Amino acid sequence: MTDVPFDPTHSDATPPNNEGDESRTNGSGGWLHRLRTGTGSADRPGAHPGDLSPFPAPPQPGALPPTPRVHETDGAATHVYGDPEVVAHHIEQVILETRKRDLLEGVEQDRERLLDQPFVRGPHWDLVWEQIVNPVTGRPRQPIIVIVAPRSCGSTTFALRLLAEHTADESTLVQLDADWDTPRQGRLPLEKAHAYQLDLKHPENDQVSTDFLNALSKHASHLRDCRSYLALTVAQDLWKDHRLRDRDGIQIVHLQQAPDAQRVVEAHLTAYGYDQLATSLRSFYKATTSLRGLTAVAAVRAAHTVVMVWREHGRTSSSQSLGQAEGEGDTGNALEDRIIAALTDWRGELDSRFGELNSLHEHDNPSLTVEDRCLLLALAVQQSAPMPIVARSAAALLAATRDAPGTTDAAPGFSPPLSALAGRGMRRRIQDVGGRVDLQDTVVFDRPAYGRAVLEYVWDNYDVMRKPLLTWLVATAQSTDPEDHAVAALAELTVRHGTVSYLTELGELVSSSKPEVLGAVLEKAVRNEHVGRLAWAALYGWAAQRSYAPAVIALCQRILEDSSTVTSLAKRAMVRLRRVAHKNADAAGQVLAAYDDLVQHPTVAVRLVAEVQGWQQGKASARGGALAFLALMTVRRDDAPWLVCAPPPDIDVQRALNNLLSSSDTAAQVTSRLTDWIRSCAGDPSAYTQLRGQLLPALRGHNMFEAGMKLMNELRGISTVEGVSVADDFYNHLVDSRLRPVFPLEESLT
Repeated sequence: MTDVPFDPTHSDATPPNNEGDESRTNGSGGWLHRLRTGTGSADRPGAHPGDLSPFPAPPQPGALPPTPRVHETDGAATHVYGDPEVVAHHIEQVILETRKRDLLEGVEQDRERLLDQPFVRGPHWDLVWEQIVNPVTGRPRQPIIVIVAPRSCGSTTFALRLLAEHTADESTLVQLDADWDTPRQGRLPLEKAHAYQLDLKHPENDQVSTDFLNALSKHASHLRDCRSYLALTVAQDLWKDHRLRDRDGIQIVHLQQAPDAQRVVEAHLTAYGYDQLATSLRSFYKATTSLRGLTAVAAVRAAHTVVMVWREHGRTSSSQSLGQAEGEGDTGNALEDRIIAALTDWRGELDSRFGELNSLHEHDNPSLTVEDRCLLLALAVQQSAPMPIVARSAAALLAATRDAPGTTDAAPGFSPPLSALAGRGMRRRIQDVGGRVDLQDTVVFDRPAYGRAVLEYVWDNYDVMRKPLLTWLVATAQSTDPEDHAVAALAELTVRHGTVSYLTELGELVSSSKPEVLGAVLEKAVRNEHVGRLAWAALYGWAAQRSYAPAVIALCQRILEDSSTVTSLAKRAMVRLRRVAHKNADAAGQVLAAYDDLVQHPTVAVRLVAEVQGWQQGKASARGGALAFLALMTVRRDDAPWLVCAPPPDIDVQRALNNLLSSSDTAAQVTSRLTDWIRSCAGDPSAYTQLRGQLLPALRGHNMFEAGMKLMNELRGISTVEGVSVADDFYNHLVDSRLRPVFPLEESLT
């Protein structure tokens, strides 16, 4: 099944007609072109000998079925072939196997792990829970439960926990991935003793209709027969139609509010071993006040923030602070102050600092000048850094703001040096925005939570600043490391504001200038349960555009390199790499370079084998399969080429080589890799003989003369242990003795 978020019925799994032709060997055993009756001419319209194409599926050996036993009914025209019970069971299995071909995929969940995770149920959740569960059986009342809730309310956690507690222990829990362009019952999996959970929260692709709900009602009867369940969590803003009501086999419930945020935070702290911290938090009145009204997602984020602050406090307390200039006292590192600062949204203070614009700083007016606002944003991102770096970063943001369309200089007639000289010095400005400078001119702004609040405040309140802010953050990034301050800030903004329009704007700004940075930023987004689908959907669209190809490749490579990546994410990454190769011929070299790096990972090598198998069976992109085969040519097992000594059973190496050698797009790459194969085997007579036996049939197909001569040219200088020239050896095996005077090796190679 291909991973196509926009239109699964028009996926890139089947290549278009311009990649559908293939130059096939005529089985002549030499380099003479022959035509079979009915095959047409080589120059027929639409034929492209250089194009890559899928191989036809090879005939299956032993395809004739055994003679069936026939049972006839008395006086009836009904015939049952074979044992009726066996036939019925076989038909049932065939139906299930057929449905699996285009079904949603998911990740199997560990029941014990789900039950061990912190979980809080308030009175409202208890009421909804009781509505779903039959008190007599302890099972859900209906096979399908639809949970409608506001976003970030915790409905996914609610659904998974309910299934973990109230389905049979032998049932398999699966969290499905809604990879479709619109909800369709036909793509829902159906297996015995399974409990499925599916989120419907995409603003465009998950709109629920009455037709979908009616189809679900029929699906519910099949789930009941299989002793399986399906829990759908639907975002409240997608539940618009008043006709969306209970159907037979479907129970619809509404979660109106999240559980108490403080209880959620304390439960998470206790579950992960921070019992003392949870106890201390209860005594911090101002901190607990800040937790009131938070959504479930925000409460979990707050728990992580409290732990992060506690660790920062421990590091600060155990080390000596840097030297301080006179009058620059410490801002206070008490744990309570830090936690309160981290959990406060700072809106009151930021409202005053971003008040009426001042052209000059006034000590009795907290509103900052535009230059100081840029400086505060620079500190929010950089935190602590040498003062020249902070100054340059603030100046770069100011320049990006002034360069934005529609902006004008606030002080016409003043040159930048004169404007700077007329204002306060950098040290004073840093102090005025809440930072300090030590005696070594290092700026210290140890306020990470406040820094995040500053960025979010500017983003939320200054719409015209969003593009300059993104431009500046991208330019500030020094590496693709997730710990880079600018990359981390971009990732946080992406996870928090990952709408379709945001991702589009981010892609337009970053794809051409710093594609690796875009890949690093989106890595966090695609792994996030709330914006992951939107990010993958954007990447699928970008994969078809040449300018975005480097960013898509960079991200997919990062995902596949991570051995802990779940199967569904790895598959999505492979689909997008395949799409880049299929849609952008110019980017094929970049995809091949990524495959060459990734193929050394055993799990990725298995995926590339599947790409080649799909290509040879005519089920996948020809270019993607060819690139996968080229990458597999570099893999070695026991100091020998893997595809030579022990190729995967479902890969036809000879046919792949013939196809690649006959294509002008891949002949150079495959020739170079074949040369490496032969060079590595030349010192072992047995391995060399085996390899030569595999290569000769591929080189004897029609249209192979030029490719063969180029290969032998590359083989010049390589000799066997007996001292025989490999080029001469291949020449003597390939070229008929009657043709050698016409095509002598020396002239052909010059």
